[in-house]
Amino acid sequence: MLVSYKIEKVAVLGSGVMGSGIAAHLANIGIPTLLLDIAPGELTKEEEAKGLTLDSKPVKNRFAVSAMQKLLKQKPAPLSSKKNLALITPGNFDDDLEKLKDVDWIIEVIVERLDIKKGLFEKIDAVRKPGTIISSNTSGVSINAMAEGRSEDFQAHFLGTHFFNPPRYLKLLEIIPANTTKPEVVSFMQTFGEDVLGKGVVIAKDTPNFIANRIGTYGLIVTMNEMIARNYSVGEVDSVTGPLIGRPKSATFRTLDVVGLDTFAHVATNVYDQTTGEEQAVFEESPILKKMISNGWIGAKSGQGFFKKVGKEILQLNLSTFEYEPTTKLEAPSLEMAKQAKGPGGKLKVLIYANDRVGELLWNSFAPTLIYSGKLVGEIADDIVAIDNAMKWGFGWAQGPFEMWDAIGVEKSVAKMKEEGREIPEFVNGLLEKGLKTFYSEIDGDLAYYNGSEYVKVPVNEKAIDLKRYKKKHGVIKSNSGASLIDLGDGIALLEFHSKSNAIGLDIVQMINYAIDEVEKNFKGLVIGNQGKNFCVGANLAMILMEAQDDNIFELDFVIKSFQQAMRRIKYSTKPVVAAPFQMALGGGAEVCLPAAHIHASAETYMGLVEVGVGLIPGGGGNLGLYQKFIKGLPNGVDVDYQQIANKVFETIAMAKVSTSGEEARENNFLDFADGISVNPDHLIYDAKQAALALADAGYTAPVKKPVKVVGAPGYATLLLGAQGMFDSGYITEHDLKIAKKLAYVIAGGKVPYGTEVSEEYLLNLEKQAFLELVADQKSQMRMQHMLVKGKPLRN
Repeated sequence: MLVSYKIEKVAVLGSGVMGSGIAAHLANIGIPTLLLDIAPGELTKEEEAKGLTLDSKPVKNRFAVSAMQKLLKQKPAPLSSKKNLALITPGNFDDDLEKLKDVDWIIEVIVERLDIKKGLFEKIDAVRKPGTIISSNTSGVSINAMAEGRSEDFQAHFLGTHFFNPPRYLKLLEIIPANTTKPEVVSFMQTFGEDVLGKGVVIAKDTPNFIANRIGTYGLIVTMNEMIARNYSVGEVDSVTGPLIGRPKSATFRTLDVVGLDTFAHVATNVYDQTTGEEQAVFEESPILKKMISNGWIGAKSGQGFFKKVGKEILQLNLSTFEYEPTTKLEAPSLEMAKQAKGPGGKLKVLIYANDRVGELLWNSFAPTLIYSGKLVGEIADDIVAIDNAMKWGFGWAQGPFEMWDAIGVEKSVAKMKEEGREIPEFVNGLLEKGLKTFYSEIDGDLAYYNGSEYVKVPVNEKAIDLKRYKKKHGVIKSNSGASLIDLGDGIALLEFHSKSNAIGLDIVQMINYAIDEVEKNFKGLVIGNQGKNFCVGANLAMILMEAQDDNIFELDFVIKSFQQAMRRIKYSTKPVVAAPFQMALGGGAEVCLPAAHIHASAETYMGLVEVGVGLIPGGGGNLGLYQKFIKGLPNGVDVDYQQIANKVFETIAMAKVSTSGEEARENNFLDFADGISVNPDHLIYDAKQAALALADAGYTAPVKKPVKVVGAPGYATLLLGAQGMFDSGYITEHDLKIAKKLAYVIAGGKVPYGTEVSEEYLLNLEKQAFLELVADQKSQMRMQHMLVKGKPLRN
């Protein structure tokens, strides 16, 4: 009999940081979630004062309720919208375990002790309905050991689902089947994890700490050991083990401080207890960590660890004196050489073979970590792809260990390892003995990996379109320095930005016009999207400042007019245009989205019109676009209060409000009720393509040009009241007030009577004029210069 699974309601057992974070992530994607925890054993003073008892519901639910309240205050925010908290229902194990019969998935997130977990699973087994999926979020307790003694149906539906903290932001989900788990349950959870939870899923084996924590912890320990052995400082290590080599900014010891030294020691001990020999020796508790933990110096949560912030200064711990001192950085010739190399792989190759202190540190940290990863192939996961993805998605590495090995050269590195007497894993020797030189290759243009005997294609979810590989395989229709037009198949084209920071200049404007022409002739629709770091951070500010400082106002007039006209082409295209923003979609990036027929945003989309931060106002139609988006978002038949809309648009732009998620972008009216959101960022281009196809197949027609009703002179006066009050109170500067007046004039539609209907062209001309007047102002130019040099706004 074919069993089909569905997950419509979930229970999370355990409301600590991890459990409440998982509940928040489920709520973010619209899944009602029950959050349960133990009932407290004693009353607080506040509860006693209210006359409550241990049997009172507010007391018994205290831990879950408190965890939910913390979700509203935590940073980074676990909730993509505060409204999502309503989807979480608190409860306790004493009263509410019976409710587990109504859920489709039960996630255990309690203390990392096998006996306590097994005791809870026994209670779950007694109340769950057959077919309910049960999983543990353990980071290292054996999945098979937890399943022992349970019913056959429980064991068939039990597995590990190891989220990484914070669950909303970290991509990795390790799925660990037990020996008894049905294959169809594993398959369903993998698909659900990718398509609904938006995760990068890897299938791990039931081994200590699974994949990412096993290798990540090993790498951190050997780096720390190398630091101690060769007398590097904490700051020196962090200065070269972060973005320079494709790792997060937190590098090595800031990462440990964030994780918590107590947590890290627990994870390391878990491997130590379950391994033997040389591997076990590596995971033996460090005397330095032991001393720091006994001192209570466990990292960020205690206020000090390897680093300590004193005032505005970050101090490093001197491991010899155990005193804090100014942070130091490594200096070596290879660092200058690496600046000339391209990409994290290129830099790494220069640095790791360098004959200086940087090269010694990196080689002696990387070589054992690569060897360790090679030894674990087949033990912790079936293939190198799972291992590489786990490290990228869970630890933020730009490249996984086998990708890094390819980048530095397998033959060259293995030869050096052998010279030093290091033992090379059989998996790696087997590769070289077959005359192969890399762990990854290509088959018919698709990525392939070495599986221990030959190259086989990497399995790919059809929804995960890799544009770099897609272009390599299929080519482009047309390209310039700023953008490329690509045939995505099925009658849909893609306009990909690829300028520096995806900033909009005339090259991108030119490609927008070309794309609209080409799509109107030969395609069903167009997607505007890319896979850079951010969708688009705005217009090319450096170019604008340069032209302004040279008094080339005529040239800027042409640039702004060209940009506005390109946005009009997007809006009035006879074929649907779908914008696919993700991460930062600021200024001009938001202006590209607003006129699109449909926006399909990533769940992590930070959208806003932020031009006031550099002394300007939106110049590409953003003021008009947001005003119209607000009106479009109103229900049919509602009397429109245009002043209220103008107020909200003015406030959003004047305060440079940026959404903290795709969902909040909808609340801020950058997205409307019909726009879509993709939880999995890897599926964004595919989802946007499907949206374009749906519009085309539904018989899409271009919008009809209509006049716009504005608030005029009385509305302008109303808009300025608040700004004038803030100026009079000293909250904003004179130049801030000047910008606010320009912005208010544009949004109000000039000094026409309230309710006057004006053309879009009229409003765009007002916007262009105000933009040009501000860009010519020296104080605005100072703000632009400060942003370009310092990366933050200037208040002048």
